[in-house]
Amino acid sequence: MSAGALTVSSPSWRPIPGPRPANGGRAAARVAAAPRAALVEARPRGPPPEVRDGGGGGGGGGRGGAVVPVLSVDRAVDIQAEARAMARAANATVYTPELLSRRYGPRPLKVVGRALEIVVAIGSFAIKLLVDQSNGRIDQNKRKRGAELRRIFTRLGPTFVKIGQGLSTRPDLCPPEYLEELSELQDALPTFPDTEAFACIEKELGLTLDSIYSSISPSPIAAASLGQVYKARLRYSGQLVAVKVQRPCIEEAIGLDFYLIRGLGILINKYVDIITSDVVALIDEFARRVYQELNYVQEGQNARRFKKLYADKADVLVPDIFWDYTSGKVLTMEWVDGVKLNEQEAIERQGLKVLDLVNAGIQCSLRQLLEYGYFHADPHPGNLLATPEGKLAFLDFGMMSETPEEARFAIIGHVVHLVNRDYEAMARDYYALDFLSPDVDVSPIVPALRNFFDDALNATVSELNFKTLVDGLGAVLYQYPFNVPAYYALILRSLTVLEGLALYADPNFKVLAASYPYFAKRLLTDPNPYLRDALIELLFKDGRFRWNRLENLLEQGRKDRDFSAKDALQPVLKLLLGSDGEELRVLVVKESVRVTEAIVLGSLVDGYNSAPAFMRTLLFNGNANGPLVMNDGELKSVINLRDQVMRIWGLLRTSQSFDPSLLQPILQVLQEPEARSLGGRVAGGITQRLAARMLQQVLRPPPTVPTTTL
Repeated sequence: MSAGALTVSSPSWRPIPGPRPANGGRAAARVAAAPRAALVEARPRGPPPEVRDGGGGGGGGGRGGAVVPVLSVDRAVDIQAEARAMARAANATVYTPELLSRRYGPRPLKVVGRALEIVVAIGSFAIKLLVDQSNGRIDQNKRKRGAELRRIFTRLGPTFVKIGQGLSTRPDLCPPEYLEELSELQDALPTFPDTEAFACIEKELGLTLDSIYSSISPSPIAAASLGQVYKARLRYSGQLVAVKVQRPCIEEAIGLDFYLIRGLGILINKYVDIITSDVVALIDEFARRVYQELNYVQEGQNARRFKKLYADKADVLVPDIFWDYTSGKVLTMEWVDGVKLNEQEAIERQGLKVLDLVNAGIQCSLRQLLEYGYFHADPHPGNLLATPEGKLAFLDFGMMSETPEEARFAIIGHVVHLVNRDYEAMARDYYALDFLSPDVDVSPIVPALRNFFDDALNATVSELNFKTLVDGLGAVLYQYPFNVPAYYALILRSLTVLEGLALYADPNFKVLAASYPYFAKRLLTDPNPYLRDALIELLFKDGRFRWNRLENLLEQGRKDRDFSAKDALQPVLKLLLGSDGEELRVLVVKESVRVTEAIVLGSLVDGYNSAPAFMRTLLFNGNANGPLVMNDGELKSVINLRDQVMRIWGLLRTSQSFDPSLLQPILQVLQEPEARSLGGRVAGGITQRLAARMLQQVLRPPPTVPTTTL
């Protein structure tokens, strides 16, 4: 749905009388129950007040007496309303290859007619490709042919519009020029007659139009590939809603197309060696998603789940669903007043900033992709609105997807390997991401990754343009036997769309820079073993701790509003004292000794330099050089380490979530036997290091080269 909206505030919930429903008492009862069902979706969340049952709620009788929490009553009514909507959608079709065979196998004339229409359109395109190949112009004409393919898909109708949109996210199937052209596909199609739409509403809901709405737009305000949208006002409450109505016979048209396309996929799998992906599996997966979009009750449930997971943030809005006015082919949701996210001037006239809204979208998308794994798979500009209050509204929940749990952590690990330029580890990540089967050797892929990313990483990772990164990675995927999972292709589409919107407002915007605080926070605070190991890999190199990396992670992580300084200390601490932490303990002991020495010597340097000259001579028995002699390079290294550690402590201490009790878990851990042993090793190492340095300085004559002294 590419329009719609509502400002989420509790309206006056006074039922407005209307004509008697055409189907009698059963429908009337449904209307009477609707106000409370709708109320629960729109009610602002908060502590549940208590009311007397029957004391003025939507449609209640006078059974008063018992004190009942409003939200629990409304929730129960809402569940009943949803159950009724599910019953209305009980006959919604679920995609299976067997279903298509049963439905279209016995209808050869219809199949052949549609096949000829498709073959003529696609065949003419294929002939042009063959001519290009024979003339040696296949690469030169890629952009032109991509544009022609986009126009062909538009003419062939909804199925092919959806296919084109799907292909626009498949770098393993299409070269970059085709991806860019197909990404421009908009599912804006001619509308169908309003009389058919209104008849569908009445048939699906079992109510007359007048009994549902006090007014409805005479023509659709938006049309998409699967349906069209009307703006209406509910009769019982006066609330504005968006009503999406499915195109007539859309299931028949889509089913026939998928039947033919799947047959073609079988032939491609069998005879076309250049395409390494399982084309039939891709078609089946895509068809399942499209058929799910045809069930508007499923879309409503998607919206409810999305709202529960992500609309807890003040800058994200998800419209509510009115279940009593929803069925398999009709979806009624709150109307959201807003401006499409690509209409920059209109947004700025409201006093809003596009980049603030895009940033909200990026942060929400990262949570979708990498925390809960449930994400909006079609965030094109028509599905993202800027509300007058400055919120980012998500619309149209027909196409959703999920990121497998293992892949969520592998993606974050992949970013770490990218930062470290560890291309061997990056190549191995493709197993966990399900890009490659375990029997594929990744060694030939490593040079291709190195060649691309060494050039791309001349800038820092945060300065990279995400589209450039995707295009380069897509070129690698296109050359090697990758099978890009559907969820990953949709992730790429989601983030490239958001970056594209941001680039309208600021050509220098970098989505990776906006994303890095989230990644830093997850690395610092998430106890998942995979991310814990990734953090250690990022911080330690060649047996040395990279304090600059930790400082950078803390600086970036603090920019994420959910960052917790207390949580940032826990994952590595638990590993350090665990049974598998001996290797890390050796490194930590070594680094602890270095840091303690740096703090002690740095403090002595500060104290010496701040003392008057006569006191230096007096305190050190007339030796103006002091008891310790260090060359400039060594002293500078010690002071830099001390200062860096103190800056890191300052970053933790000044975090919003900092509390002195932050140190309590460390103190508790230090009581455990392993921690006492570790503390003893650190103390012994410090003593030996300082004693050795003192002895070295006492026995060594002062150098003849210029020195800095203490």
